[in-house]
Amino acid sequence: MTPSERTVERDGVRLSCRDWGGSGPPVILLHGLAGHAGEWDALARDLSPDYRVVAVDQRGHGASERLPREVSRAAYVADVVAVLEQLDLHRPVLAGQSLGGHTAMLTAAAHPHLVRALVLVEASPGGPNPNVQAEIGGWLDAWPTPFPSREAAVEFLGGGLVGEGWAAGLEERGGWWPRFDRDIMVASLAENAQRSFWDEWARITCPVLAVLGQSGIVSPEESETMLRRHPGTTAASIPGTGHDVHLERPDVLRHLLQEFLDEVAAHSAHGRP
Repeated sequence: MTPSERTVERDGVRLSCRDWGGSGPPVILLHGLAGHAGEWDALARDLSPDYRVVAVDQRGHGASERLPREVSRAAYVADVVAVLEQLDLHRPVLAGQSLGGHTAMLTAAAHPHLVRALVLVEASPGGPNPNVQAEIGGWLDAWPTPFPSREAAVEFLGGGLVGEGWAAGLEERGGWWPRFDRDIMVASLAENAQRSFWDEWARITCPVLAVLGQSGIVSPEESETMLRRHPGTTAASIPGTGHDVHLERPDVLRHLLQEFLDEVAAHSAHGRP
């Protein structure tokens, strides 16, 4: 199945979506910082026979508006709500990795009536992390762009499935370039640098699946706090993986997500939230 490209516009910002169709319950997929909607292609393809799957290029990323004026957490959340409304996605499951998971979490906290369930992949309430902008800026500055070839990009960006996933977000124009602006990426983390989001986590009312990499960025202490403050959360740690769980072990993530979606559907069929 090939996705159709859909465009959503909010406040003059163009958002590009990969719509995999399907007539089942909706699932929205949100990539992480400096990522792109295509990272979810394999998972979306597998889910699309049973679900209406839409993967979003978030503002500043991929085929969406590259230089949006605003990159606040609230702007990212409002974009998700616009996607729901304009593509007629009624009470979707929101799934996101890293910053995409953070956006999904904040959306579920601010608009509980709009979200059926929440899937966090290597994402948490976290923070504050005053070094995060310098760290990400330094990492992006180290990219030897333009990459001379796609193969060189794959190798630099981690090799294997991880490198392939990241390299798929590049564009060729006299070399291989990222489809994002470095300063926009750094600015998108301003609030995460300054504060945590535990109050928002406490407002989550829907079912939650939290998937962590064994060597990811969410510490055991933080994941334990998440479970203690939201005891209904289903949590799983995938051995041998880091932050890019969705690229490293898409097969395991697909299995976990399918089980969770089946449980959510069963609860909905019995009239439970």
